[in-house]
Amino acid sequence: MRPWRGEASDRRGYHHGNLKEALIEAARRFIAERGLGGFTLVDAARLVGVSPAALYRHFRGREALLEEVAERGFADLAARLGRALRGPGTPLERFTRMGEAYLTFAEEEPGYYAAIFEARPAAAGPPPDRDAFGLLVEALRTTFPEGFGTVDPRFVALEVWSLSHGIATLAAAGRLPVGPGLPTKHDLLRAGVLALVHGAGATGGVADRG
Repeated sequence: MRPWRGEASDRRGYHHGNLKEALIEAARRFIAERGLGGFTLVDAARLVGVSPAALYRHFRGREALLEEVAERGFADLAARLGRALRGPGTPLERFTRMGEAYLTFAEEEPGYYAAIFEARPAAAGPPPDRDAFGLLVEALRTTFPEGFGTVDPRFVALEVWSLSHGIATLAAAGRLPVGPGLPTKHDLLRAGVLALVHGAGATGGVADRG
């Protein structure tokens, strides 16, 4: 793992509350580089230059630290999706850009992305993945207020989410075929969303406006 930048200055600032943020960043980096199971609290403490006992001033244990990373990741993802949805273009174009923002987030923030979907949620409040699903359903209902005929918007949201997550996972694993004549991951997503919206039988010409 790359050396921790600014370690000396970080140590001097711990008494002012910077240790918690340093630990969250350390966990995010470990997850991105080693996977969710690729580090311990001792590793995180060593990376930021403190004793393992110091971690318990801010977190009950490793799972609590991972929960915090997941929450930070979801907040980042939600902000990106919200910006995409508020952008210019037709309803279908804006909704498709949400999917593109999702793929970009998964590529740029692998630590956050893994934590969102694999960290065990805290007992209080819904898990991050359920929040993400709710956000997607709300976006569908807002973007396409006339609905999808007899198809429940939650079904469409689940299909779009599964498509986005599948493409992101394949791309991250290097399993998405690439080469001349093959679509990029963003091309795949756009085509898939278009097919799902048309297939849902949206009323009022929603799909046609894209």
